[in-house]
Amino acid sequence: MSTDTSIKIPTMAELAARGESPEILFWVGCAGSFDSRAQKITLAIAKILTKAGISFAVLGTEESCTGDPAKRAGNEFLFQMQALTNIEVLNGYGVKKIVTGCPHCFNIIKNEYPGLGGTYDVIHHSQLIQELLDAGKLKVEGGAFTGKKVTFHDPCYLGRANGVYEAPRKVIEKLDVAMSEMKRSRANGLCCGAGGAQMFKEPEKGSKDINIERTEEALQTQPEIVAVGCPFCMTMMTDGIKNFEKEESVKVMDIAELIASAGEL
Repeated sequence: MSTDTSIKIPTMAELAARGESPEILFWVGCAGSFDSRAQKITLAIAKILTKAGISFAVLGTEESCTGDPAKRAGNEFLFQMQALTNIEVLNGYGVKKIVTGCPHCFNIIKNEYPGLGGTYDVIHHSQLIQELLDAGKLKVEGGAFTGKKVTFHDPCYLGRANGVYEAPRKVIEKLDVAMSEMKRSRANGLCCGAGGAQMFKEPEKGSKDINIERTEEALQTQPEIVAVGCPFCMTMMTDGIKNFEKEESVKVMDIAELIASAGEL
């Protein structure tokens, strides 16, 4: 993907000052904001939205952590503090529709914010990309990806928690790749090991880390690309590929990066 960062993305505050409101709010998330690898996914999503002519904005410095890690780690009080702060900001701008690049953000804003007064139409970026492709607002060609062997790792909070299995696969298939499924996929998928706030702690003692187990399953499909749809999965699968010293032959890429790169490489 091009490293061009010249895309100008307005904040909700800037649009509100002009009396405008966007079609969609792009919820960037902590990883997409601060993790150098996930920032590339953020840029890819922004490129796709821009190319498709979607009016969108971000919260910028007004965006805070959704509270998902706190809740999954058992700190309900901290979660509610963080969630209520975000809901106040979102409702203040009259936000109706949100797209996220992270299934954790997607799940908690979609399913748990309504109970605290924040009800929005929330979609994951793979769903939005599929909608844009189906509507003809976005056109892609396989380009450098045509015929490449790809396997897709289902993020837990996208798949098992919300039943979104087809959107990411349909998006990937638009690239004319050779898709192959891992032995555990869809509803039977295996966690990468980062969910439930495990991303932020050392693993318990055991014979093997989960991300190593999952990477072994991915490598059994002999892929050239392991496609993911979550920044946490990106980290865990990338670490797994490095563990097996396969970085040169196997790339880990987000769905948005595949689409943004199609025909440009």
